[in-house]
Amino acid sequence: MAGNTLRFKTNYAVSSKIEPFYKGGKVQISRDEKYIFCTCGPRVNVLQISDGKIVHSIEQVSVFSLILVTASRALLLKQWDWKQEKCTRSWRAIHNVPVASMTFDSTSTLLATGGCDGTIKLWDIVKQYCTHNLKGSSGVVHLVEFHPDISLLQLFSSSLDCAIRIWDLRTSKCICVLESHYSAVTSLAFSPDGHTLISSGRDKICTVWDLVQRKEKRTVPVYEAVEGVVILSANEDYSQLGVKSKDLHFITAGSKGVLRVWESSTARCVFTQTLPSAPVSSPEQTDGDPLSLVYCLPLPLSNRLATITAEHNILLYQLPLLSVQQQFVGYSDDILDVRFLGKEDTHIVVATNSSQLKVFELATSSCQILYGHTDTVLSLDVFRKLSMFASCAKDKSLRVWRMDPETGHVHCVAQGHGHSNAVGSISCSRLKKAFLASGSQDCTIKVWDLPDDLPAVGEEPAQLVTRITEKAHDKDVNSVAISPNDKVLASGSQDRTAKLWSLTDMSLLGVFRGHRRGIWCVQFSPVDQVLATASADGSVKLWGLHDFSCLKTFEGHDASVLKIIFVSRGTQLVSGGSDGLVKLWTIKTNECVKTFDAHQDKVWALHGSSKDDLMVTGSADSNIAIWKVSLFSGYEVYKPSLIWMCWVFFMCVESVLRYCAVWNTNARSCLDAQAVLQVLLTHLSPDDLLQFQGARTHLEGLIPYTERHVQRITRLLQSSMFLDYMWQKMRVTGAKDR
Repeated sequence: MAGNTLRFKTNYAVSSKIEPFYKGGKVQISRDEKYIFCTCGPRVNVLQISDGKIVHSIEQVSVFSLILVTASRALLLKQWDWKQEKCTRSWRAIHNVPVASMTFDSTSTLLATGGCDGTIKLWDIVKQYCTHNLKGSSGVVHLVEFHPDISLLQLFSSSLDCAIRIWDLRTSKCICVLESHYSAVTSLAFSPDGHTLISSGRDKICTVWDLVQRKEKRTVPVYEAVEGVVILSANEDYSQLGVKSKDLHFITAGSKGVLRVWESSTARCVFTQTLPSAPVSSPEQTDGDPLSLVYCLPLPLSNRLATITAEHNILLYQLPLLSVQQQFVGYSDDILDVRFLGKEDTHIVVATNSSQLKVFELATSSCQILYGHTDTVLSLDVFRKLSMFASCAKDKSLRVWRMDPETGHVHCVAQGHGHSNAVGSISCSRLKKAFLASGSQDCTIKVWDLPDDLPAVGEEPAQLVTRITEKAHDKDVNSVAISPNDKVLASGSQDRTAKLWSLTDMSLLGVFRGHRRGIWCVQFSPVDQVLATASADGSVKLWGLHDFSCLKTFEGHDASVLKIIFVSRGTQLVSGGSDGLVKLWTIKTNECVKTFDAHQDKVWALHGSSKDDLMVTGSADSNIAIWKVSLFSGYEVYKPSLIWMCWVFFMCVESVLRYCAVWNTNARSCLDAQAVLQVLLTHLSPDDLLQFQGARTHLEGLIPYTERHVQRITRLLQSSMFLDYMWQKMRVTGAKDR
């Protein structure tokens, strides 16, 4: 019986996070092909390719090159020992305006910097001085590349006039100007013998140049804005990519989002990549299309290719088949929904502010990107065995996906169309994979039947059949939930009501009224005849299904409550709000047991694992947090006493302040927190206190809750004074009556 004893959860701790590491800008790969260097705001993050982990992060960067040299807007160049995250030296860039581009030569001893002032400077990294100052470019020098044959001592550059300049470093003169492009030149690729150059541009052409005679050999119309070009090695067999001759072939990556192989001598496309289940690219696609590619980088040691998409995804392809080997998601924008996936909760599927779904393997952070929807995916749900899940989107459709338990590969098995507006919520049947329900901004609910036989990998998705459609609410349907016994359906709407429906014929069983603003989430208790609702009025309510009355109200969030789940066999609730907070509630006592502050923006996504030992949260701050049940609560195990505090606070003031900040968020323990704080302030001056690491942060965290406690005590004091006054008056009146 001891093993079945129910224990309330008192604490969760973040066990891992999936955070943004690339938000656009330059990407480079180390020469040993073990690390990816990418910009994320003012930082350069170093991603270890083998496991997708961020191993180093360097601050204050605008442009960088390898060996890691960074250029900042303060016109400083810095050389880094990036493994130690330490700047080894810095020097002024001499440019009058910020550096726009940088590159090293093949020996990593000569660095070229292109400035926004139209000048190019070369630096001897070993001897630490400027060797050349090349003038003559028109406007911003956005591209610099050394000729691979270092003995030629040639530098290639491109600037605002779209021409390619060749500089002789012996004389510091421009020896040739190659003119062909009418838009920005985006990349340069040299043939293995160094005699041919291929340039790409946003003018939808690639140009093949003869570097011996320094003239144009051929213009290749590629019909898309090209961001990257890579020349294929002549020593490999690329017949499966359409390469049938010994002529020079190259790969382009651009606005259409696919890799294509071209034969330079005939200007013919011999191969076009096909993305699995990806929507067909339209001819009008622009550079800002989320599917477009912004970089294409070769990994010659391992015969691989890296592409970077406009949605900040990094994909590694193995040549010669162009098979996807690894995928990394650099930035996910808003996290709108997330669900655990797999029999042992080994994966999570994530809906972001994108038409693409991401499936992460938690052990390695590797990601599958799922194509299918054509607009932002809004909601997810999983079937009981966790190997199938459903998604719905702004494209007015829903899809069902299945994961292979052996390989982890996910593919679409069914799709449904029928709503006339965005589909904002979806719920799967609980007892077996037989049907699902969807709620839409068209104010309707639809129930869909799954076909008995679902297609295998590579086959076209089956079509879902609508069993019944019901006009359910007067405004958007924000949430739908199917009961644990598959008998009834609950819906929550922007019209401030929740409703209960029979799944047999979609007859209305009852209406839940009481929220002052729209309802964002509805959830059935897994054990009781109870429905929980979360609302924009900042409250969570529990309702009885037998009489539709409100049983309990939980108040504590300062803003909209966006998501709720039941945990601990239905005896506790977890809520996520637009205040960025996650709260754990005990239903019996109406008490907020713990408040978790791990997000900086709206917590749209919240889900619990099948074993009830993990939960995952996702926020508009682009962070996904995996939480593990803590064996003890910081409050219950470390509940302070003044005697204990007097002994320990000189040794660990920072830890004590941290616990005080946590205790202070709970009305039950705030008096202890204030008592400990009083002891600290009695023995330490404010200046001394601020000397401790993290003290300022924890003290700032104490302020807002302390103000609330003061306001609450002030109101209580005012009320007690009024009661005392009334009592005195009543006594006087009573005396006269006698």
